[in-house]
Amino acid sequence: MNAAIGLSLIILFSLGVPIAVSIVLASIIGIEFFSRLPLLLVPQQMFVGIDNFPLMAIPFFILAGNLMAAGGISRRLVDLAKSLVGGLQGGLAMTCVLTCMMFAAVSGSSVATTFAIGSILIPAMVKHDYPRPLAASIQASSAELGVLIPPSIPLILYGVSTDTSIGKLFIAGIGPGLLIGGALLLFLYLFCKVRGYGLRDREDRHDFPTAFKRAWLAMLMPVVVIGGIYGGVFTPTEASAVAVVYALIVGGLIYRELPLAEMFPIFKQSVISTAAVMLIIAAAALFSFLISRSGLPSEVAGWVTEVFDSPIAFLLAVNVMLLIVGMFIETSAAILVLAPIFTPIAIQYGIDPVHFGLIVVVNLALGMFTPPLGVNLFAACAVAKLSVDQLLPWLMRFVLVVLACLIAITYLPWISLGLVDLLY
Repeated sequence: MNAAIGLSLIILFSLGVPIAVSIVLASIIGIEFFSRLPLLLVPQQMFVGIDNFPLMAIPFFILAGNLMAAGGISRRLVDLAKSLVGGLQGGLAMTCVLTCMMFAAVSGSSVATTFAIGSILIPAMVKHDYPRPLAASIQASSAELGVLIPPSIPLILYGVSTDTSIGKLFIAGIGPGLLIGGALLLFLYLFCKVRGYGLRDREDRHDFPTAFKRAWLAMLMPVVVIGGIYGGVFTPTEASAVAVVYALIVGGLIYRELPLAEMFPIFKQSVISTAAVMLIIAAAALFSFLISRSGLPSEVAGWVTEVFDSPIAFLLAVNVMLLIVGMFIETSAAILVLAPIFTPIAIQYGIDPVHFGLIVVVNLALGMFTPPLGVNLFAACAVAKLSVDQLLPWLMRFVLVVLACLIAITYLPWISLGLVDLLY
């Protein structure tokens, strides 16, 4: 049955069938023609896959991100970041990274970050004489911080699929997020100095007190959400609902940039995004059930432990595989299918599941801005009105920076676990 499902998936992917539909159809083919299992398992296991309380956080964080993008919060965060680094050469490019780090801490979605921040900063960078492909590449690579800095939808999916503490994963994501953000900032500063970009970045810059006064309510949101979780006030799932209420109050009542006329399109877009994610989760749950029932995970575990005799070799192999997978398979589906298989093996090697979760998510985050399936890459191209091939020569620099950070995150566990050990 495994071979039939795998072959069916390859054929469906090559035909351009959407990932969730491909997984369901391949599973149905495997059940109907190569097993004695009833087809009733299809809706049953798909329902079981989404009948999980922590998954309620996903639609709320998606809605919160959309409300913030429409409610003037993203623009205020840009002004705040620009007041901090805009005085340096290359400060506008660095503002993009810094704003993405701030917005990631309130949205949880890299695609939302790409559109919300890119629509402001890509035209601004082009106006300040940055090449348009470079501006789009900076935005695409910076937005991946949205899946690392908490709250993070991929970290929620990893926690649910492997029964790992979402609270610990959120805390563990801070270190890698800051590392990648800091590395991108340093690279852009040196790159702009050498190439001579960003000589006019001091223009249109607010002073810090003014920018902070306008943005402090936006910056307070991650403090409320994360502080509430670790203060024991509410769970991560409840925190997502708090984020929505906070975004409505700040954007609608205080900033007054959320008129009622815009609410329906915001809710509609949030529903569409949620439905797409949930369909992938349901399809992956069915696929995972069939794979587990076939005994493949234990076979893979046995093969891996025979071939790789140390945690270092195992992590290297997992990194290579996940990098390839992340380029071709949507992040949510990859996590839900692969994490339950490889996490128990990692634990056998003495690797902390929280640390392994960050390795998985950082790997797959790279796939978000690399072809052929990079969602952030396509989003940045849409905002910048460019084709993917125009970005590739510029993009490779940022891929190498994040790869260097990935190696550090993989083999220096304290980057992920330092804060977790301190707080737990």
